Amino acid sequence: MTLAWERQEQILAAVRRHGTVRLADLVRRLGVSAVTVRRDVTALADRGLVRRVHGGITLPYRGLGGEPEAAPHRSAFGPTATRTLVGMVVPSVDYYWPHVVQGAQAAVTAAGGRLVMRASSYHPAEDRRQIATLLERGVQTLLVAPTTDGPAGLDLLRWLGGLPVPVVLVERLPPPELPTLALDAATTAHALGAGLAVRHLVTLGHRLIALVTSRTSPTSRALRVGWRETVDSLGLAPHRDLEIDVPSYGTPGWGAAYDDVLLDCRRRGVRALLVHSDREAIGMVERARDLGLAVPDELAVVSYDDEVAAASDPPLTAVRPQKHRLGALAAELALARCADTGERAVHRVQLWPALAVRESCGGQPPGAEG
Repeated sequence: MTLAWERQEQILAAVRRHGTVRLADLVRRLGVSAVTVRRDVTALADRGLVRRVHGGITLPYRGLGGEPEAAPHRSAFGPTATRTLVGMVVPSVDYYWPHVVQGAQAAVTAAGGRLVMRASSYHPAEDRRQIATLLERGVQTLLVAPTTDGPAGLDLLRWLGGLPVPVVLVERLPPPELPTLALDAATTAHALGAGLAVRHLVTLGHRLIALVTSRTSPTSRALRVGWRETVDSLGLAPHRDLEIDVPSYGTPGWGAAYDDVLLDCRRRGVRALLVHSDREAIGMVERARDLGLAVPDELAVVSYDDEVAAASDPPLTAVRPQKHRLGALAAELALARCADTGERAVHRVQLWPALAVRESCGGQPPGAEG
């Protein structure tokens, strides 16, 4: 079954090609229900990418001769190029990144262009192969979330810096070994997001806050930095051995590993967890319930990512990176770079995540009377 963003790209392509498209034709072309098509059309119309007409949709902007034309477009970074073929390489299409891709797609489409995506696998050689494929495809600019670790990662970044098309890094920054690599970047302040979670838990009276992560990723590394810095800056109790790595939710042995963490926290009086990511946080809540630990009465849990945190039982307080907005800003950076043929300063844009407060932390300090 196609993903929503894939269907919406096909809808936009049909509208660009024909000018006006009937909803019934989209149902037949996409092979999905009328309800699904209407939902996709609503999402596109809400973003200003199509305009509803009787029985169908059309582009929101049309030239005097009746031919579709790209709308004049400016961004926070100045005028942006129109009708641009933009390539994008992301490390995953099943977690976190779909929202980033959708944001980039919206910005590129609003400027009359087209986004072409490739998925990689957290490996420099595969990153490079996918990028080379897009260059052969004729893309005019690139949005890339490359692997930056080790010598292979450094070589990949150097290669990106020498490409003949503008490159914008997404959720990545050049490491200290490449301090003057002149690549634009759009990132999330993940370390600050960890600090938001810790501070929220402190306001509820918690003094021991464990960090639980499930994978080695740039996000997990940044969360560790933010957690440590915030714990130190707030003068919290020593957090020895409270930086915990666990198996991913659903993998072999995950239940026993989560039980060990929860039992150790109960023994040590740790009643607050910051967990990356939603799946692992939901798994922690599930195991806590089986062990007789009530959330939030006996254990407060904050998730990081907010993909499905609101559907947990109880709903999870979560730190929410602005993924859609991040993708849009990265695309606008790339399109502005394409439009500006002169000297242009390197831009490094960072978005703050937000904290969505729900039920999993409670509203009183631990031990307070209800």
